[in-house]
Amino acid sequence: MVMILWRPFGFSGRFLKLESHSITESKSLIPVAWTSLTQMLLEAPGIFLLGQRKRFSTMPEIETHERETELFSPPSDVRGMTKLDRTAFKKTVNIPVLKVRKEIVSKLMRSLKRAALQRPGIRRVIEDPEDKESRLIMLDPYKIFTHDSFEKAELSVLEQLNVSPQISKYNLELTYENFKSEEILRAVLPEGQDVTSGFSRIGHIAHLNLRDHQLPFKHLIGQVMIDKNPGITSAVNKINNIDNMYRNFQMEVLSGEQNMMTKVRENNYTYEFDFSKVYWNPRLSTEHSRITELLKPGDVLFDVFAGVGPFAIPVAKKNCTVFANDLNPESHKWLLYNCKLNKVDQKVKVFNLDGKDFLQGPVKEELMQLLGLSKERKPSVHVVMNLPAKAIEFLSAFKWLLDGQPCSSEFLPIVHCYSFSKDANPAEDVRQRAGAVLGISLEACSSVHLVRNVAPNKEMLCITFQIPASVLYKNQTRNPENHEDPPLKRQRTAEAFSDEKTQIASNT
Repeated sequence: MVMILWRPFGFSGRFLKLESHSITESKSLIPVAWTSLTQMLLEAPGIFLLGQRKRFSTMPEIETHERETELFSPPSDVRGMTKLDRTAFKKTVNIPVLKVRKEIVSKLMRSLKRAALQRPGIRRVIEDPEDKESRLIMLDPYKIFTHDSFEKAELSVLEQLNVSPQISKYNLELTYENFKSEEILRAVLPEGQDVTSGFSRIGHIAHLNLRDHQLPFKHLIGQVMIDKNPGITSAVNKINNIDNMYRNFQMEVLSGEQNMMTKVRENNYTYEFDFSKVYWNPRLSTEHSRITELLKPGDVLFDVFAGVGPFAIPVAKKNCTVFANDLNPESHKWLLYNCKLNKVDQKVKVFNLDGKDFLQGPVKEELMQLLGLSKERKPSVHVVMNLPAKAIEFLSAFKWLLDGQPCSSEFLPIVHCYSFSKDANPAEDVRQRAGAVLGISLEACSSVHLVRNVAPNKEMLCITFQIPASVLYKNQTRNPENHEDPPLKRQRTAEAFSDEKTQIASNT
């Protein structure tokens, strides 16, 4: 038995089921007939052979998504709309339905999962307007055309439940509420243009980065984002890069509330702030968690560009001592607030200084005390520098920061410095730039972690390394604790950092 399903290439129509014919088992006829038929069909456009099943079908699923957009897409006359008119999205589509007795609907639906309409927001079972004792089951218009479209198992269940497989048609009215945000924007924006359907969510705020061709539709896009995402009451668009000393950016409210005071929940911690005045990126949640996992209770963290506390607060919760700084007065205010909100204000010392002043002031003073402690009491020290656009420049503050005798290399601070790179080899680029500022090579004593792709050909990375004593200390005269020959000392320092990299790798 050979079943042929065919659709002319380039047309979106129904399958034409050709008449099935039995082929005799003649040894001489089968190879000739099968070979000829196969060759003929393989040469026909839009047809291919389905392996060992010995059936022919159209190209896989015939672009089910594309076919669906033909039927379940907004009316074409909304193209170019810049002010949202929800009433213009009304559309009537013809849907196949199956009439059944209302008491057997639940039992029947379990057997009609394949055939039933799977469209979010549209009820699959509705009342029969002509018979209150019956219901109409909406069927997939791309799978069910006539009663012959049902599979054998489905027909068997229909027969057992005494349901006629006869298909009827139902005029279904679609409205603005029935369309997805992406479908609405694709129908409105110029054909072929990129569609914005994603955004960063900061509490009740949807933060978009619109491209130039989308700007004429910005207010409509903002309203669609609010309409289609429960809990979103304000949509904003960034209108400049983060290029000022406070790391915030100018934004325009596209639609909804003007209120930028928001509350977010990240990794089980709560943060409140004014989004228009501070920096917050929900895409860094995983990175905040990754760094937090590297520290152990009792360790010390210096957070040079702390923002509102996404590194400082989780680390403090691990019973670590934290020194957190941010130059932005608003970030400083909300950092203090969030430390109290998350009950770690006794473990975090907060500063409002320039990053360089913070490193050469409070950090220097604390390091002198920490690294001067006896070996048994020295904690592991980490420095986080999350200012990707400029953090590498601040590494110069570590050069000859400390006076006195160098401590053992295993206690030297570990730096996690963030940067952007557009280089073809971003990891190598970051290593070279950081090494150039410090005046050393970081090739063999650093690890680079890819944080995220920021834009096409632009990566955000984190380089981690232990500050060499030759960089950190002004004078390196030997002392009883530091009397090894230079080659041996370099080897042990490399081994210590290798252990650190192993720990980092195991935690990530």
